[in-house]
Amino acid sequence: MSDNGPSDNDLARPSPRTPMPPGMLVRELDLSDATVAATVHAVGLRAYAVEAELIGFDGIPALSESLQDMTARPLSWLGAVSGDGTVAAFVAWQTDTGRRLTHIDRVCVDPAWFRRGLASCLLDHLLTKVVDSGRVRVSTGAANQPAVKLYERLGFRRAADFSPVPGLRMAQFVRPPRQQA
Repeated sequence: MSDNGPSDNDLARPSPRTPMPPGMLVRELDLSDATVAATVHAVGLRAYAVEAELIGFDGIPALSESLQDMTARPLSWLGAVSGDGTVAAFVAWQTDTGRRLTHIDRVCVDPAWFRRGLASCLLDHLLTKVVDSGRVRVSTGAANQPAVKLYERLGFRRAADFSPVPGLRMAQFVRPPRQQA
């Protein structure tokens, strides 16, 4: 990684811990490209529809987020992309370097690509190749057991649950700073 952040070569190189499924690459997603943005938005809607069913709450904010609102957010994006260019999964985050804190805004896997390790691979890649040694925070619906187990497996510690709106209980996770070698 350079002083200016990860290079394109760093982003394409798989993480040593979680291998990407055959035919898939991790790559930066450019949401200024209208086709990429529309694809990411559609994948997110499909993924959040499944989460809404899992947690019994259909008011997840991302389900009503417009394409324009999504692309206006100051987020960085990585995707798991197939050889033919299909975006199968993505992670979006924002880092506050002054506070040494990264907030993972969303992790979405297209339901057609569930149970292939894409979320694990993307998060492992983000945590080992992109994010500095600061703290990392993420939240999910508390009843979303697949996500809860994923974050716990990746070394996140569950913090206090919270309810941003009536009927929705969120689980918050924090990953402490990595130890410097």
